[in-house]
Amino acid sequence: MDNFDKMDELRSAWIDQYVTVIPSRPELKRFAGIVGRVVTVNYNGKALIDFQDGGWYDISASEEFLTKLPPEEGKAKYKNVNSAQPIPEKQGA
Repeated sequence: MDNFDKMDELRSAWIDQYVTVIPSRPELKRFAGIVGRVVTVNYNGKALIDFQDGGWYDISASEEFLTKLPPEEGKAKYKNVNSAQPIPEKQGA
């Protein structure tokens, strides 16, 4: 299996999943208890996660750092429908 196949597997497993962070490292403690949505996984193996504040944060797409939530629970706790949606009135369209 080449690197692209491995990344495609990671993408399939993590994209559009609701997650919480396992605060195992000091820099991850600020995300403790916050539900995020994985927007995509880049080819460095990092999940780009929207934590409801408009910013996307990259965290390794691994069960060592992320816990997947059941979709129903994730939707109920996730407070942002999708920060990646265009806002036409702000884009001059």
